[in-house]
Amino acid sequence: MRILIPSIQVPFIKGGAELMTQGLKNALIRDGHEVEIVTIPFKFSPSSYIDNLIDIWKEQDFNNFNGYKIDRVIVLQFPAFYVQHDHKILWLMHQHREVYELYDQKSATEELKQLKEKIYRYDTQELEKIEHRFSMCHNVSNRLQKYNKITSLPVYHPPANEELFYCAESYGFIFCPSRLEKLKRQDLLIKAMQYTTSEAVAIIAGEGGQREYYSSLIEELALSDKVRLIGSFSEEEKYVLYARSLAVFFAPYDEDYGYITLEAMLSSKPLITCCDSGGPLEFVVDKESGFIVEPDPRMIAQKIDWLYENQQKAKEFGENGLQNYKEKNISWDNVVRKLLGE
Repeated sequence: MRILIPSIQVPFIKGGAELMTQGLKNALIRDGHEVEIVTIPFKFSPSSYIDNLIDIWKEQDFNNFNGYKIDRVIVLQFPAFYVQHDHKILWLMHQHREVYELYDQKSATEELKQLKEKIYRYDTQELEKIEHRFSMCHNVSNRLQKYNKITSLPVYHPPANEELFYCAESYGFIFCPSRLEKLKRQDLLIKAMQYTTSEAVAIIAGEGGQREYYSSLIEELALSDKVRLIGSFSEEEKYVLYARSLAVFFAPYDEDYGYITLEAMLSSKPLITCCDSGGPLEFVVDKESGFIVEPDPRMIAQKIDWLYENQQKAKEFGENGLQNYKEKNISWDNVVRKLLGE
C-alpha cells in the first residue's frame, strides 16, 4: 500500500515524537509498503498561529497526490490528525497538552481560552469520525476518553535501537537522561541528593531550558560532588551509561509514554519514578522492578540509598523489568499488524 504519515516539525527540537514517527515509517517499509512523512512547521505560540494551523491542516486532502492514490493515512499528533482522507487511522501520540492536562484556568489568556474551546470541539469532531483508533499507551487513551469521550486501543512500540541496550556491572550511579525541562523534573533528583547518606552519585544527561537553573541549584545546595550535569551525549555513551548505572531516575509530570522507562528495562536497570508521572506507571512494578514514590525529594533519597545498599536486589529488580518488557510484546511488527489490521 501507499501510506502517508502527516506530521509537524519544530525546527531544532527533536525528541520522542520524531523517533516514533520515523520508527513507524521504517516498520511500514519493512512490511513492504511505500511510505512518506509529510510535515508542516509548528510553533508553540502564539495561540493565533496554532489557530491558523488547525485550519490549514483541515483543508488538506490526502486521498490523492499528483495522480498517486494514497491508500492509507496514519495520523499521530495534533494538529496533523485533522488532515482529510477516506481511510484514516489514528495512532495517537498526544493532543495539544497546553489546553488539556496542562491547562491552567487561572493563568490562561482570553486568546488561549478561545483556542481551548476550538481544539476541544475540533478534536472531538475529527477523532470520533476515525473508525480505527489506537494510541501509544494507556495514559494517552485515558486522556482521550476523559476529555473527548472517545475510546482508543493502546499499542506499545519499542525505543530506537532496542537491540543495542545491554546490562553491565554497576558503577553505583543514578542515571537521569532527558531534556532539561520543567515537566521532566530533574530538580527532584537534585534536591533528593542532599538527603542521601550513601555514596551514590547522580548523573544528569541532556540539554534544555533548565540547564542554568539546575547548575545554580547544585551550587546552592553544595552538591557538586554528588550531582553531575554532563550535557549532551552520544548514542554510544548512552548505552554505556545505562549499562553501568545502578538505577535510572525518570519522574516527569504526567508523561505521555517515556522511552527512558523502556530503555531502563532493556538495560535491566530498576527505575525510580513518581506516582504522578503518567506513562512510566504502565511499566514499573513498585518494589519489583523499581520504585513508585511521591514527588518528594526525601522519599526519593530513601530509595536511592536503599538501592545502593542492596545492590543484589537492585540487580533483581532490573532483571524483573527486562522480563516485564518481553512479556508485553513490544515490537514494531505488532504495531504494524494492529494498525493495518493484518
